[in-house]
Amino acid sequence: MPSAGRTATVTYSAAPSSTTPSPRSSPHPPATSGEVPATCPPSSRSGPATPASSPAVPTGSSSAPGTRPVTGWLAGKDWTVIPTSRRLVALTFDAGANADAVPSILATLRRAGVPATFFLTGNFVRDFPVAALSIAAAGFRIGDHTITHPHLTQLADAAVQQEILGGARQITAVTGKDPAPLFRFPFGDVSARVISIANQAGYVPIRWTIDTLGWEGTAGHITAQVVASRVLAAARPGEIVLMHVGSNPDDHTTLDADALPRAISGLRALGYSFVTLDALTG
Repeated sequence: MPSAGRTATVTYSAAPSSTTPSPRSSPHPPATSGEVPATCPPSSRSGPATPASSPAVPTGSSSAPGTRPVTGWLAGKDWTVIPTSRRLVALTFDAGANADAVPSILATLRRAGVPATFFLTGNFVRDFPVAALSIAAAGFRIGDHTITHPHLTQLADAAVQQEILGGARQITAVTGKDPAPLFRFPFGDVSARVISIANQAGYVPIRWTIDTLGWEGTAGHITAQVVASRVLAAARPGEIVLMHVGSNPDDHTTLDADALPRAISGLRALGYSFVTLDALTG
């Protein structure tokens, strides 16, 4: 579902979300402010498929074929908001554990005519190829979430690079979609070192403005109403919403999927429209 093409100069305010993250969520690092260009191009890109059995990083290469190191204003940050003064929101969905809520989420997004960005791991596309293909076939933007969803700050440079580029290769092989340059750190576990590695590999790390906490399930005292309320309470121009496509492993709830129609209608009532994360990276 492509978003409308648009280019503008906007003022980026990096103030943190007014909703305090859970202790179990990774904190959102502050970013600098300034005037930067923001674009809203099509929401999906396609690239040539490569064998799923070949996720390794090419020897002596710091980036995957077709990618260039990220430089300039996009580099050096783990972005928590799209820099814009317009009432735009990016709904994002991480996919790693399972695909239980994929059909419901896709149905809601299609019915509402809302674009979204899905961050997939290599293991997800391997284990749930039908779900991964359904996301791609529906035209949603796909980003890279590594191969195995590790804590990248605990890995050596070469291993970090392999997780990023290997994940991208597996995603492309299964879905036919190139996730570059969108990347999300597993667990929000980040440092200047791993941001630099991601940038050199051709990727822009993108975190979130608000974590819905739907993944915590009922054990975390979360309900679909709580999820929707968190999204609406954090509403601001350029809000990036973190949701998940999997069910909670203990109670098997899919609270993000359940809350999605309410969150979309609530944001629209506040005057917001929806974009993919290409609105940040161009």
